[in-house]
This record gives sequence, C-alpha cells and structure tokens, in this order.
Amino acid sequence: MKHSDAGGQRRRGIVIHAQDCGELWASRLERDTCGLNLLGIHPEGGPAAHESLEQALALQKTTEFADFCRRMHRLGIAVEWEMHALSWLVERSLFDTRPHWFREENGVRVRQLNCCASEPEVLEHIKERSYQLGRMLRPDTHRYALWLDDVASGSCQCERCRSLSPADQAMILTNAMAEGLQAADSKAAESYLAYRSTLEVPTIRPRENVYLEYAPIDRDHHRSLFDPDCEVNRRESASLPALLDFFGREHAKALDYWMDNSLFSNWTRPPKRFALDEAVCDADVRRYAELGFCDITSFGCFLGEDYRALYGEPELAAYGAILQRHLGR
Repeated sequence: MKHSDAGGQRRRGIVIHAQDCGELWASRLERDTCGLNLLGIHPEGGPAAHESLEQALALQKTTEFADFCRRMHRLGIAVEWEMHALSWLVERSLFDTRPHWFREENGVRVRQLNCCASEPEVLEHIKERSYQLGRMLRPDTHRYALWLDDVASGSCQCERCRSLSPADQAMILTNAMAEGLQAADSKAAESYLAYRSTLEVPTIRPRENVYLEYAPIDRDHHRSLFDPDCEVNRRESASLPALLDFFGREHAKALDYWMDNSLFSNWTRPPKRFALDEAVCDADVRRYAELGFCDITSFGCFLGEDYRALYGEPELAAYGAILQRHLGR
C-alpha cells in the first residue's frame, strides 16, 4: 500500500469525542503528553452519527478548534478523524426517491443502516460524498477513517449482495470511499474497519490506499485479547493474523478500548469512575507490537469535563507509559 504515512512511523494514540477538543484535553496533554503523538477525533456514533458528523464539521471551522490543533502540533501530536460516516455519505432522505440504493432486509428495502453494496449508482454517490468530506477534513497524517454505520450486522440481503459476506460488502464500500478521498487528497489513506461482522478476511482486494484498522469491541475487556484460556477473546482475535497478511502490517492500526470510559459506562451519562486495567493493556500492547502493529491507540471517551468534576483526572500517564514501553518513543 502506498500512502504518505511513512513506513515504520510509530503512533501512540488516543481517540476522544469531537466536543472534547477544548481547553481540558489541551491543558491535560500540555502538562504531560504521556508519550502520545496521535489524537483521533470521534464524532459520536449511533443513530444520529450523521448529525454528530455535521456538528464536527462546524466545529473544525472555528477559531477555537484551530487553536486546539495548534496546541497539539506544538506538542508533536498529529490530529486525525475517526467516524461512522455512512449515513452522512448516503443521506437517509434519498430513500424516498432511490430506495434501490438502500439495503434489503427480509425482502424489503429499508432506510436504516448502511446501503446496498452492489448498486453502481450508490457507489458513485459515495465516491462523490467522500470527495466532499475529504475536502473538508484535513488530517495531519492524510489518514481517514470513514466507517460504516455503527451496528453489529447491517449488510444488504438483496439478490446481488446475498452472496457477498459482510466483510466483502464493507470492502466494496470502503474502496469507494478510498477512491473519493484520494480524488480530494492525493495522499489519502482510508481505513477498513475490522469490527464485529467485518472481522473476517474479505475476498475482494482493497485499493492500494486502504489500511487495516482492527477494533475488537466484542472482546472480554478484562482479559487479554490474546489469553488462550478466554474463549470469547480467542474468537474475536482468530482472524487477526490473516487480516494482517491480507492488508499488510506496515500501516495497520490497532484501535482498542482500554481507555474507553464510554464503553465501560455503557454509553450513558453521567460517566462511571474509570480504572485502567494495566495488566490487560500491557499484555495486549506487547502482543500487538510483536504482531507488527506500529500504530496502537484506544478510545478515550467520557473522560471530559463531567468526568473530571466527578472523579478528577484519569490514568492517562499509565496508559502512555505502556505504549512507550512496547512501541518506543
């Protein structure tokens, strides 16, 4: 795969919600970057992901956001975006006039969740909308993470799609996004998100500017992902070696959940008190690095102003130290 993020660049990251890109996180990282050199910005997912994305686009036009990014850059921290973008790329209102663009479920076209992966018209629309998004989002790394809708299984069951696995459908849609992004940014690289139903290896080849992003959300988060005695984690990680062989290791990203207080709070506010499971995080990061990942990051959501008011500062330094231990500086 060819893109601008130089081979061997070691990325130690954390992903926060777009609305948290402000004084708290800026000052927190200015006090101690904890060895982090990558900040991912994540508009909230769920049914209103398209609205969160619009709000993030408005945010990034503000002077406050520009100042936040300048402060990150002074710290040597690159800024990029991670988002469930499909419902923005294929506007749900189009269902009224183009139902054939949308996925089929039990013999009926439905407005909700993703789209038909075998309809040439919708793939061209995705390319155009990805181009538009690529013109607005300018990640420092030239890496983009435009993901499908945030759902365990949202594949199309129409006659043309029925023979395509969820991973193959995701690969078709990801390739369309990657093509549109590259038209906007010649150095653009787009993420194939291996997540839930798309953890298996596709049979459709990725474009050269597609990289693997592995996000094992359905794992047991209190056991190492690579614990051979943990059945659920054996299942969740079973396809990882084959995925790395298929997509390549040089630019692969591990996106895990060690710092994700939104998950541990069941995505419900007020947030719960958070405690990093250092033993699990350390074992996972060590193994990810051994497998060839040079880019390892975690969601770090629900650790903003409301969290600090309730509980004080989270264990960011411990997390950063683990990344440095296994990835180096």
